[in-house]
Amino acid sequence: MKLIDVTNSHPRLVQKQLESTDAQFIKVYSLGKTTVIFTDAPQHTEILLVNKLRNIQSTEVEFVKEYFKRNFKLVLPGNDIEVIHMDGAVELSLKKDLLTN
Repeated sequence: MKLIDVTNSHPRLVQKQLESTDAQFIKVYSLGKTTVIFTDAPQHTEILLVNKLRNIQSTEVEFVKEYFKRNFKLVLPGNDIEVIHMDGAVELSLKKDLLTN
């Protein structure tokens, strides 16, 4: 699996997120047919995985967790991350006090 930064291909999404939320930093990635949206705000960090064709696989969730843990120095202890499963999407939510600088 490989995450590819496609942020520049989604300028409207990024602009709307910055205007209408408390987000300060947004990155959009492609993981094959799955889109991964990383949003960092003062009090929380959100990682959204979306696939319009099928539900998100657990291997994708684990891969994304490891990627952001490694590349953004996120602390992702098992019980401290809120994982919300929906049809075709998974949201990973971290409170800011769980992040390290």
